[in-house]
Amino acid sequence: MAIETDPATTHSVENAAGASAASVGEHGATTEAAHGGGLPQFQFQHWGGQIAYLLVLFVVLYVLMAKVFGPRMRRVFDERESTIQGALSSARSVQAEADAQAAAAQRALAEARASAQATAAQAVAKASANTAARKAALEAELAARQAEAEARIQAAREAALVHLNAVATDAAVAMVEKLTGAKAPRDALAAAINSQG
Repeated sequence: MAIETDPATTHSVENAAGASAASVGEHGATTEAAHGGGLPQFQFQHWGGQIAYLLVLFVVLYVLMAKVFGPRMRRVFDERESTIQGALSSARSVQAEADAQAAAAQRALAEARASAQATAAQAVAKASANTAARKAALEAELAARQAEAEARIQAAREAALVHLNAVATDAAVAMVEKLTGAKAPRDALAAAINSQG
């Protein structure tokens, strides 16, 4: 079954559609002309909302920085400062203690050195006294032995002189008897030899 259309009605519908399209085209051109084209954030009529959002974000960030992040950072800085100060004071106390221990060690070393020198001096004095005593004892012993030896030598010399006089007297008697053939007086020859000695 075919639908019959009236050519006059079809023509009026087409004219209405064309007029509507023309009207939409004019409205778009008008809107584009009113907005000036380009990005909306650079258009003046949008600046009020953008400034309001900017202020809200600024206030939120400021509150976060002032109430949350700032105190945390300050606490971290304070803890760091107190840790550094504590480490410095501990290092100073350790340094002072080390200096005191070094001074005590120096004093102990000086005392030990003085004690060692005193002990060495006492040992040297004792050794010198012992050496002097031994030397004196040895010298006394040597002097006694020397006196004894000299006494023995003197006795031996005197004994030798006595024997020498007797030998000389015997020899003189023998020589006189040999030379003269007569018996010589022994006492006279002994007296003569003793007077010569």
